[in-house]
Amino acid sequence: MAGHHETRVEAIARIGAVDIAWESFGDPDHPAILLIAGLGTQMIRWTVPFCRALAARGWRVIRFDNRDTGCSSHLDHYPPPDMGALIRALGAGQRPDLPYTLEDMANDAVGLLDALGIGRAHVVGRSMGGMIAQILASEYGHRVRSLTSIMSGTGNPTVAGPAPDVLGLLLGPAPDPAIDPEGFLAHGLAFARRIAGTGQPFDPATHRALMLDELRRGRAPGGTARQLAAMIAAGDRRSRLAGITAPSLVVHSTDDPLIPPAAGHDTAAAIPGAILLEIEGLGHDLPPWVYGRVVAAIHRVAVIGEG
Repeated sequence: MAGHHETRVEAIARIGAVDIAWESFGDPDHPAILLIAGLGTQMIRWTVPFCRALAARGWRVIRFDNRDTGCSSHLDHYPPPDMGALIRALGAGQRPDLPYTLEDMANDAVGLLDALGIGRAHVVGRSMGGMIAQILASEYGHRVRSLTSIMSGTGNPTVAGPAPDVLGLLLGPAPDPAIDPEGFLAHGLAFARRIAGTGQPFDPATHRALMLDELRRGRAPGGTARQLAAMIAAGDRRSRLAGITAPSLVVHSTDDPLIPPAAGHDTAAAIPGAILLEIEGLGHDLPPWVYGRVVAAIHRVAVIGEG
């Protein structure tokens, strides 16, 4: 389906009060697949080979930096959220005061589609991006042709959360890369190694290069905490997911230590007719050895959504 030369565009779109950095692969006239990144990570985690593999199947593939990451707007004028106060407010049934919500991040994605003149897209999200993709498919169903939710969850409070040591690594303070670049990289590598799967040996060189690329593109020190606050406050989405009509795929690992497999089962159960793809030996990442299977599965559900 795809032409033999690649069209690759990189730009910034102004969406309301924020700038969103985006990049597109493949023929701009092909149906669009929108890739949404996870907590505190940049669009480059959807690697060029992954994007090209999808584009080669006849899609226009768009990746972007969420607000508060990479080359998109950093909302550093907001102080870091007080997680203790946030959790207490939620426990008391109060609506916490947040810099922004996952709905706001979903609105950024819709705004990007608007800016690119795309009426309807296939939406693919990983981890936090999966939660944003779920909101898009439930609240903006007329814009979503198909949904793929990868290593994500529904916010169901009865489903087990991360392993305690993983949570410690995620929330533990990282060294400042401007003062201690090696310490910063070591901290990130320890987390990446812990959440990697057992399907293939961990590749520290590739992870290190990715972290350096993210540093070069732009670090929002408080961005991860603000995104995490939005995730924690998002609540249980199951009743909203029950209204999704787009063909849906849920991809999860059999041994994800950050968002455990039960969360994948719960997501698939909450979305009518969702297909569950479980990948043995995958952790909480998307290494090259799974690209073929994941790309093929996204393609299959997108083709159904085009029908």
